[in-house]
Amino acid sequence: MKYYYLLAVLPFIAILGGVAFVNKVEPYVLGIPFFLFWIILWSVLCSIIMLIIYRLDPLNREGEEE
Repeated sequence: MKYYYLLAVLPFIAILGGVAFVNKVEPYVLGIPFFLFWIILWSVLCSIIMLIIYRLDPLNREGEEE
């Protein structure tokens, strides 16, 4: 099994599982409620995690020399 595929589970757990823990209006982060900041943060982190998985996957290296 390719263990770096398990990185894709992190955003799922953080967004859906973390909602119960971060469902607060206070404190404000960057002028927005913490819950909204949490969702935006994990949306950005999800893109970064998918980029990491893409770079680690050998199937995406067709043009590169081994």
